[in-house]
Amino acid sequence: MTDHLVTDATVALPALAHRPGCDCPLHGPDRGRRLFTGLLAAGAVGASLPALAREGVEVGGNSQFAKLVPASQIEQAAAQQYTQMKQEAGGKNALAPKDHPQMIRLQAIADRIIPYTYDWNPRARGWKWEVSLIGSKQLNAFCMPGGKIAFYFGILQQLQLSDDEVAMIMGHEMAHALREHARERMGKQYATRGAIEIGAALFGLGGLGRSVADMGGQLLTLKFSREDESEADLVGMELGARAGFDPASGITLWQKMMSANNGAPPQFLSTHPSGTTRISDMQANLPKVAALYQRADKPPRRFGPPKAEATDKG
Repeated sequence: MTDHLVTDATVALPALAHRPGCDCPLHGPDRGRRLFTGLLAAGAVGASLPALAREGVEVGGNSQFAKLVPASQIEQAAAQQYTQMKQEAGGKNALAPKDHPQMIRLQAIADRIIPYTYDWNPRARGWKWEVSLIGSKQLNAFCMPGGKIAFYFGILQQLQLSDDEVAMIMGHEMAHALREHARERMGKQYATRGAIEIGAALFGLGGLGRSVADMGGQLLTLKFSREDESEADLVGMELGARAGFDPASGITLWQKMMSANNGAPPQFLSTHPSGTTRISDMQANLPKVAALYQRADKPPRRFGPPKAEATDKG
């Protein structure tokens, strides 16, 4: 029954979804950047690929740091953690069934965006994409490596998001997975720690010596950088535009987020650029995706957010 979803449950955030506010060495002020710059200067890791020559937003190629960690292992760890999250939510009646109105809405939006992810990452075509709605009041959403998407009921209800705004969030979170930011972060961590055994394993001189479970633990403290977040904003805006969702809604989305948190970003956006910077960057890049949006087939059906009343369950 769709009207029995618990919407105020506490559900643990999967490690690979990243936890904001960590103070690990990788993300300390400027420390990581100095370390990475030193590695690049020494020729330890190749530079990123040239910018993609394509219509739409302009970003560079995927980081070479990502190659230090097998994508399949991260995706396997993410799938396990995602399943555990769903099991915990299900045990609290906080996992929306497929026929829940908001679940139908999220799935419809995802189905429109997913086909446009393949150009950004060839692995995406083989991912087992999945969408879940978690009955929690948190303003949160994420997409784990391998295409595991989750939205929390609170972000839909409290911000009264339009379909276009949901698409901008979803596209942004998908972009993190497509651009392999978690894999890159972990690769950088290994590199800065001088993990020689990783290089030896890659050249067939030894095993990685890390289980999938341990990999999940390693990523528990990782979070995306401001550069990652800015990149995900742009890629997400393009994904949404190609799928027929108004990219300009990213601006209204950010305004809602800032307003709901007294001028500060929601917890899951704590590492993002400031609101002013974000809106300015989006406005500057709107012309790059405007034609894509105008040409795109628009969604045949529009949905609405949950009712604003806190006691509403649908």
